[in-house]
Amino acid sequence: MTISGPIDWQTMLGKSAPELLKQVSGLQKTVLVEGALSAKTKTLMILLCNAVQGHSEGVAIVAGRARSLGASEAEIAETVAIAFLMGGFPGAVNGAFAFRESAREI
Repeated sequence: MTISGPIDWQTMLGKSAPELLKQVSGLQKTVLVEGALSAKTKTLMILLCNAVQGHSEGVAIVAGRARSLGASEAEIAETVAIAFLMGGFPGAVNGAFAFRESAREI
């Protein structure tokens, strides 16, 4: 899973706590490799968590990542439906950011 450039939290952490960013990034790479679950499935799970936790901007970013890993619009829509099931209306509202135009360009 590659990201075109660092997102804000990574830039801020890199300037203020570069060693912590290195550790976080290393763990992220370790967890998100192909394994019993595919990288695409893991990314959809991250999208779900972002939606339920209220991180709409994260939803948009992760949706773009999921698409780059081959996730279909139907898979993303089902993930948003699960966010609604588990997080109620806020899960659906935040999940909707997966369909924002800029999420398709990432």
